[in-house]
Amino acid sequence: MLVAAAVCPCPPLLVPEVAAGAAPELDAARAACATALGVLAAALPDRLVVVGPAGDSLPYPAGTAGSFRGFGVDVDVRLGPGEPDGTEAESGLPTSLAVAAWLLARTEWAGAPVEGFGVARDLPAGRCVDTGREIAARSPRVAMLVMGDGSACRTLKAPGYLDERAAGFDAAAARALGSADTTALKALDAGLAHELQVAGRAPWQLLAGAAEGTDLSGSLLYDDAPYGVGYVVATWS
Repeated sequence: MLVAAAVCPCPPLLVPEVAAGAAPELDAARAACATALGVLAAALPDRLVVVGPAGDSLPYPAGTAGSFRGFGVDVDVRLGPGEPDGTEAESGLPTSLAVAAWLLARTEWAGAPVEGFGVARDLPAGRCVDTGREIAARSPRVAMLVMGDGSACRTLKAPGYLDERAAGFDAAAARALGSADTTALKALDAGLAHELQVAGRAPWQLLAGAAEGTDLSGSLLYDDAPYGVGYVVATWS
């Protein structure tokens, strides 16, 4: 059963070495992420499942390695403490889970065992919800760290250029995430999310499935678009 969740953005720029001189611009987002992880720890889960967008839907066991070398910096991470158990994915962590691994290491996560799940960006909503239900049923006290960005079309300089629909989509998603509104999350338009380059749609809908049957309350800690990309930090507890 899901007992807590933290929703965080997953840009590599959260890692200061990647952001370099622009690192202070995301200090508020990093602080909000640290607070959100504190909520997860306080829930005393017996399992932490880290979910984030990826090319394919695949599990990633504890200890799976990730790296930011592709972004020009010598920073390596592992998903949670410990070494891989021999079933480590050959390709290593997708970027979203590597950012999560960095956040966990930064906050010195020492709670429940950690495992990861990469969610295909185009996974249909129904499949996302079903997968969330399955994850929540794995243990009596499951916590989730859900990584994902909003639209990439909030400004002229955004990666997807300016789309007038982006602000409304992001506002609706932020309201749903900040109020633990599973119905609204399930109803997010996958086609529009694809057009707006929303990386968080599938992970957020997976969270909605995991939270079914719970009475979790939401809190919105951060909502901004510093690079024309929507970033949200929220907690469910």
